[in-house]
Order: sequence, then C-alpha cells, then structure tokens
Amino acid sequence: MSSSLRQIHVRFFAVLREQAGCSALEVSTAANTPAALYAELQTKHALTFPVSLLRVSINERYAEMSTPLAAGDRVVFIPPVAGG
Repeated sequence: MSSSLRQIHVRFFAVLREQAGCSALEVSTAANTPAALYAELQTKHALTFPVSLLRVSINERYAEMSTPLAAGDRVVFIPPVAGG
C-alpha cells in the first residue's frame, strides 16, 4: 500500500457543489480510490451525502467507488438528481 501523494482534479455537481463552496478542486491525496477520496473531502468540506448514494466518473467514464486512482485523474462526484 503506497502512501505517496498524487494530484487529482475533482469536480462537484449540484448540491455537492453548493456544500463544497466550489465546482472544482485540485487535491494532493494519498487516497487510493474514489471512496477514500470522498471520505477525505467529506471531512474537509462538510459534504453530507453518503458515498453509497453517489456515482463517480473518472476521466469522463463512469467507474466504481473502488476503482484505483492514478496521478492526474479527473474525478467527478455525482449526487442523485430528482426529476419532475
């Protein structure tokens, strides 16, 4: 298990953008998966959605929360959307 930091580009949509107070971040993280990255961001930015309700996109492709992250990845956390 590597503890080296990697730069990740993070984008937020909808209510997550409002909670984070921004639409994009550059983060330096040791998180190995989107789930671990989201856990870090939840703490730093008071994000309220549980990871189980989110979808994630890595480099413009839907992925699992357990997908390994690499330096330079573009990660988008997508909350559930209500239609009507």
